[in-house]
Amino acid sequence: MAIPAHLIAMSNEGQMADDPKNVTRLLVAWRNGDQRAYEELVPLVYDELRRLAASYLRRDRPDHTLQPTALVHEAYLRLNQGAAPECENRAHFMAIAARSMRDILVEHARRRAAAKRVSPQDFAAITQVDTDLELILQIHISLDRLASQNERMAQMVELRYFGGLSIEEVALYLETSVRTVDRDLHFAKAWLGHEMGSCQAAI
Repeated sequence: MAIPAHLIAMSNEGQMADDPKNVTRLLVAWRNGDQRAYEELVPLVYDELRRLAASYLRRDRPDHTLQPTALVHEAYLRLNQGAAPECENRAHFMAIAARSMRDILVEHARRRAAAKRVSPQDFAAITQVDTDLELILQIHISLDRLASQNERMAQMVELRYFGGLSIEEVALYLETSVRTVDRDLHFAKAWLGHEMGSCQAAI
């Protein structure tokens, strides 16, 4: 099952006003069990989700079996499973969507490693057969460690690295200042560099 075509068409045709207050209202309604609110929300954020997906995949291998649209559709389905996440605003929703996309890519990376009969934790061996597997799995593990200490910094790195957003866009999403994002990203990069060693230049 994919995103219904009429919802994508609504996004492409701009038939719904992109009002932050409207997004927040729909998120609250969805959280309270209104399935129609989620369907109304999708056209408002679809273009952003697809841009996130495209940015993720640009950092993965060029012949990736996933395409941006497929990644968005997979994230759409996962976000709509079970109880709605606690999303307070657009920024929070996009951060959750970004994490969902990262999880999907990590699963694909692990399957590629398994297909090559390489343990997903054996980074030295993975480097010899598929460099992108090592990078995406190391970042995944390191970001989880960072999130356990500072979730907001981990979100910044996730949106900046995986989402390909500018510092200004990250600040807008997380409703903070550019100066704060710049400072926290500097700290997070140093922390991740220590965690990941030779992979720090890729961040």
